[in-house]
Amino acid sequence: MIQISNPGVSPKGGAGTAKGAIKVVKENLMEVRKHMEEACRRAGRNVDEVTLIAVSKTKPEEMLMEAYEAGARDFGENKVQEILEKRPEIPEDARFHMIGHLQRKVIDKVVLIHSVDSLRLAEQIETEAEKKDLHVDILLEVNVAREESKYGFFLEEVEDALKKISQYSHLTVKGLMT
Repeated sequence: MIQISNPGVSPKGGAGTAKGAIKVVKENLMEVRKHMEEACRRAGRNVDEVTLIAVSKTKPEEMLMEAYEAGARDFGENKVQEILEKRPEIPEDARFHMIGHLQRKVIDKVVLIHSVDSLRLAEQIETEAEKKDLHVDILLEVNVAREESKYGFFLEEVEDALKKISQYSHLTVKGLMT
């Protein structure tokens, strides 16, 4: 995931103008894609198998459109309200990912939920998805460093969680998020 903004951009003019931010968004995306291609080449993977998610949380719709025009199609948000506000303003082929702590009402608004951090939450998503007759793709959040301030499964819990969640008919685990 990349953040699509440049915190040093100033709306007052000069080298750090908002117009400069547009160029920065495009340049940042090009740089990240270059790194992705190099990493995929080293790993023997096809770059088309990797999804670049532009973190668009708290960013104005204009910046999302700049990222979209530069080729981004997947955007990461952490608040349902922002998805609801931005969705109508962004072309239909753009996809939103929930990257923050999940709220149940979001499950029919996103393409992938990145933050499933407990079996209890997976069960709640399954229940909501069943009510709405949806299928939901998820990532399990893993707390690799065992930080108390972080959410997620510990490494030794992941296999058991995968077994239990695989029994749900409305959820598919697509991968892990650390």
